[in-house]
Amino acid sequence: MASIKIFDSPETLAEETAKNFISLTKKISAVKKNVSIALSGGNTPKLLFRILLEKYSGDAEWSKYIFYWVDERCVPPSSSESNFGEADRILFCRLKISIDKYRMKGEDDPEKEALRYGNLLKKNLPDKNGFPEFDLIMLGMGDDGHTASIFPGQLELMSSNSICAVSFNPINLQKRLTLTGKVINNAANIFFLVTGKSKSAIIGDVFKKTEKSFEFPVSYIKDDDTVIWFLDKEATSLL
Repeated sequence: MASIKIFDSPETLAEETAKNFISLTKKISAVKKNVSIALSGGNTPKLLFRILLEKYSGDAEWSKYIFYWVDERCVPPSSSESNFGEADRILFCRLKISIDKYRMKGEDDPEKEALRYGNLLKKNLPDKNGFPEFDLIMLGMGDDGHTASIFPGQLELMSSNSICAVSFNPINLQKRLTLTGKVINNAANIFFLVTGKSKSAIIGDVFKKTEKSFEFPVSYIKDDDTVIWFLDKEATSLL
């Protein structure tokens, strides 16, 4: 069963996530040449990036970390909507680390980019169960129960045999690139970061495994000891 950690605020949640990130990646880097990490976008990861910069920039073995992406909006990296662009501006450019090599190219043709990125992961990461295996995937959850860029109504992406796929935001129809469910569930470790009262109803459904919960892609992420949920009190207020 997954571990659940509950915190008073998004700030304390991000602090603890940073500690766990450093601890876990140090253990992995002690036995592996490189640590493969897939990052997500969102406000809570932005807070995490700031804490990593301010408090842990000297503690992580950054040269051993290879950063990939869970999902990306189909926009150029200069856009404020780009997951890569925001992470680069907040954290990586300040650490003088180049992470451009392994980004999802949101500015390119989505179908071709999904195929290219899938092949990149297949080439660079070890194979387990016929899919690339990340050392760590960082996930969030939207107000609608989506995770990565897999939205309600797109559950076929949770069981797709593709590595990377094109999805779309059903609210504004913006195209996205996303890792699929089989790749996400193949990761050696998963951190879930969820904050805010707007997430509480879905968190309640997901953790209680109500009938409604199976409408939400987040419910299809594995529930075992390789997963840690980092939640604030507001997100768990209906548990």
